[in-house]
Amino acid sequence: MAVIPVALGGRGYEVRVARGLLDDAASEAAPFLRKRRVPLVADAGAWAAQGDRIARSLGDAGHEIALYQVAPGEGSKSWTGLAALTDWLLAEEVERGDHVLALGGGMVGDLTGFACSILKRGCGFIQLPTTLLAQVDSSVGGKTAINTAVGKNLVGAFHQPALVLADLDALATLPARELRAGYAEVLKYGVLGDRPFFDWLAERGGEVLALDPAALEHAVATSVAAKARIVAEDERETTGARALLNLGHTFGHALEAETGFSDRLLHGEGVALGMVLAARYSARRGQFSYSEAERVAAAVAAAGLLTTLAGVGLDCDGGRLAQHMTHDKKMDAGTLPFVLLRAIGDACLARDVALADVAAFLDEELLRAA
Repeated sequence: MAVIPVALGGRGYEVRVARGLLDDAASEAAPFLRKRRVPLVADAGAWAAQGDRIARSLGDAGHEIALYQVAPGEGSKSWTGLAALTDWLLAEEVERGDHVLALGGGMVGDLTGFACSILKRGCGFIQLPTTLLAQVDSSVGGKTAINTAVGKNLVGAFHQPALVLADLDALATLPARELRAGYAEVLKYGVLGDRPFFDWLAERGGEVLALDPAALEHAVATSVAAKARIVAEDERETTGARALLNLGHTFGHALEAETGFSDRLLHGEGVALGMVLAARYSARRGQFSYSEAERVAAAVAAAGLLTTLAGVGLDCDGGRLAQHMTHDKKMDAGTLPFVLLRAIGDACLARDVALADVAAFLDEELLRAA
């Protein structure tokens, strides 16, 4: 088992990465389970795939599950979904000292974490991420949120979990597309700040996607450790360090918005293409070599992910995509910082990017052959 501490003083916690953690959930989370009845919020698909394992573990330890199932998809991360979940937690008489379990992907973790952040001014929660994307990214760091009609994750709070149990066995039930989408976030850590890890993924990424146990644990643990270091340095994204984790996200969120935050483009797929666009735009600005930009594109393509806008099938121009970016929560005094690259493994925050130039770049990219 890999155990990665997220060092936040008195609010620190552990991320545990291993196989079989859901089978041992009761013992792993024992210090946080104060009552016989344990509230658990689950993505309906994750519950169908993994519910028996965690129910058996908690049942053997004398606990009873109070289950709240959430429909899969980003549509559940809404005001309506938040209100329904919060009302349920209140009906379950969840107290500030209790801990709610969140089983599933990033949507469930975001929704549950936000509900717990506002319930009675804050109660505890434990992340049980069952997707690769959630295990390496959204379950760690305390960002919780819902979506609104204006954009994604614009209403939320920083609320750290008490524990994260990343069970690698849960990934075996993921559809191949979901696994590839999660791999984009793994690759992101190499591109933004760890060239040796990027090179390792270039050689061994196929083993990670094939769920080779040793390669998978190394990839997940390395990714989590990278995020934990950045979160410890800049928990609330005030110094610019944590902003680097948004590599690929500004472009990616615009693409998600244009496709209606639907299954046409999964979040990880948007991030993967967004990284390629960020690399190519960095090269266009003269701060990154075109050959290295294409190395990033090749690594994304090797995972079976899109590297061109043509592959998304958009019916818009670059100006429309750039307009989506104006709703980005990172906007500051009318300026949107972009995470760009100086080298593979060396990301930087650029605050001098004109959206008109981004729009012109995207018009060029829309003409690139798939």
